Amino acid sequence: MSLVVNSYFDDSVKSIALENAEGTSTVGVMSIGEYEFGTSQREYMSVVSGSLTVLLPESTEWKTYSKGETFIVEAHQTFGVKVTEVTAYLCRYE
Repeated sequence: MSLVVNSYFDDSVKSIALENAEGTSTVGVMSIGEYEFGTSQREYMSVVSGSLTVLLPESTEWKTYSKGETFIVEAHQTFGVKVTEVTAYLCRYE
């Protein structure tokens, strides 16, 4: 499989998709801003560097995740993200 580069929100979010023995993942970077993402399958999103403030589905409160922390979003959901510093992430799909 070749690496696939994805770009979202006018190049404010970029990721590289990969597939290996652990499954499918993306590694990416988000610029400062606010975004809304949709899922097609369960996603495990880990902050690699920086922080993400997230509004998970069914939640009314935003929660900040820092380097080394992970949150899970189930399939067919949407979630909000606020980025106050350029942040790198790893997203693993199930």
